[in-house]
Amino acid sequence: MSTTIQALAAFGPKQALQSFEYDPGTLGSEQVEIAVETCGICHSDLSMLDNEWGMTAYPLVPGHEVIGKVVALGDHTKRLKIGDRVGLGWFSASCGACAHCLSGDQNLCLTAEGTIVRRHGGFASRVRAHWTWVSPLPEGLDVSKAGPLFCGGITVFNPIVQCGVTPTDRVAVIGIGGLGHLAVKFLRAWGCDVTAFTTSDSKREEALRLGAHRTLNSHNADELAKAAGSFDFILNTTHVGLDWNNFIAALKPRGRLHTVGAVLEPMAVSAFPLILGQKSLSGSPLGSPATVDTMLQFSARHGIAPTTESFPMSRANDALDHLRNGKARYRIVLTNDLPA
Repeated sequence: MSTTIQALAAFGPKQALQSFEYDPGTLGSEQVEIAVETCGICHSDLSMLDNEWGMTAYPLVPGHEVIGKVVALGDHTKRLKIGDRVGLGWFSASCGACAHCLSGDQNLCLTAEGTIVRRHGGFASRVRAHWTWVSPLPEGLDVSKAGPLFCGGITVFNPIVQCGVTPTDRVAVIGIGGLGHLAVKFLRAWGCDVTAFTTSDSKREEALRLGAHRTLNSHNADELAKAAGSFDFILNTTHVGLDWNNFIAALKPRGRLHTVGAVLEPMAVSAFPLILGQKSLSGSPLGSPATVDTMLQFSARHGIAPTTESFPMSRANDALDHLRNGKARYRIVLTNDLPA
């Protein structure tokens, strides 16, 4: 096993990635080492690169949508074997002992470790994680596209499970991008009646091709007014401020507006529509390891894969610029061509 890992790292906010080599140290007894084959790029990688959330440690090796093969196992790992093709997402470890971990909500662990938070991620020849967060891939998944399922995919699949969305529900998705396009695919396969909120008529055909039954222009006041009282569940996948009261009004009584988009500004909503309609506003992080496994099986069963573009990992800076400029349709996957 190699004693050094070849990677790409940024050495300061908004700086370009450059070649970086590091010694990962001794493999932990419950750790897995993965030889990276592909790694998706997520908007969270950009946020970490730019230190938007104030928790970035440099040098930063981004990448938390990893697909690869297990090449080394600690002495106390379980369910994995050398050669397994696996995936790794945002979380790389959790304590295993708190009430959340013991009840199966490891994603809510207050000391959970992020794959790219003060440690090195998947823009690299290899990456390590605790075995509980390393998921074997089921047969039937398109391996070349599967990486974004481990962040974008589970981010939108988790609330479908946690919020009890049923096949008879009328649902809507705000934002048809990296997260939203997967939400539409999942909800359509789940059996729901799916509406896509878009910001322009130009995205209408794209949303319909992805599986939406219809679209509404979220900038059109007349269309929003006609949608009043329509939806059991609205999923926000955008990270920008919107007039949230319009979407609360579009909910049925007992309906839920749920956000997975990291909206940085306060979400202002009026209390009375929530009270009178017994409506709710909520949010969620990525899912637990068990929910990740459920999502992978569901994706394989229904032939769901992210819509992706591919770049060699050596051109990661070009790929990041492509995403930063809003050109990605809809997720980017890097194919590893770094030295082993």
